[in-house]
Amino acid sequence: MALDFTAARVNMVDNQVRTNDVTDLPIQDAMRVVRRERFCPPGKQYLAYAEVDVEYAPGWRLMQPRDVSKLLQAIFPLKGERALAIAAPYAAAVLAEIGLEVTAIQPQGPAFEAAQAGLEGSGVKLLAGDLRQVAQGGPYKVVITEGAVCKAPDSWTAALDLGGRLAVVEREGPVGRGRLYLRAEDGMMGRRDLFDSGVPFMPGFEPQPAFSF
Repeated sequence: MALDFTAARVNMVDNQVRTNDVTDLPIQDAMRVVRRERFCPPGKQYLAYAEVDVEYAPGWRLMQPRDVSKLLQAIFPLKGERALAIAAPYAAAVLAEIGLEVTAIQPQGPAFEAAQAGLEGSGVKLLAGDLRQVAQGGPYKVVITEGAVCKAPDSWTAALDLGGRLAVVEREGPVGRGRLYLRAEDGMMGRRDLFDSGVPFMPGFEPQPAFSF
């Protein structure tokens, strides 16, 4: 029997999003519409609305609905704002559904191809490039990523406009922290912790082993 993805989206919002204090109605509405299964590989669409990080290309994963919705709420996206989604194809589609002008960046190869297929018709501008150097097209009001990093690269915060917000999971051990970076109107950068998260590292952003004799 074929899965009812429409019902699965509603259940996801009711049981994984709203129950985790994500009260932003435009985010809830967009997550009920965006077809998360489109970003999953053949044979894995049934995982789209489960509480798991789905691998959409080797080493690259969609963040669990609970975590991505909490990051989205933290950046408080507003219709018409310019947004950058870094290895975050599902979040990019949600932001576009809300009405933001979205640029998504993926590494060249299978991750780009998977994102391209999932984002078709979404209005998102998709670029292939180095995820550590994302200034092209900026500055942005909101920046989001769906994988963990040890620390957000300086280029990510540099891409923020005045009043811009970056939501990211920073992690060194088994559990990371969702964090919000905010560039104030005077240009100063602030940071706030949001929630615990065990989201996997993005390839190339893992902790580097310490040198020892």
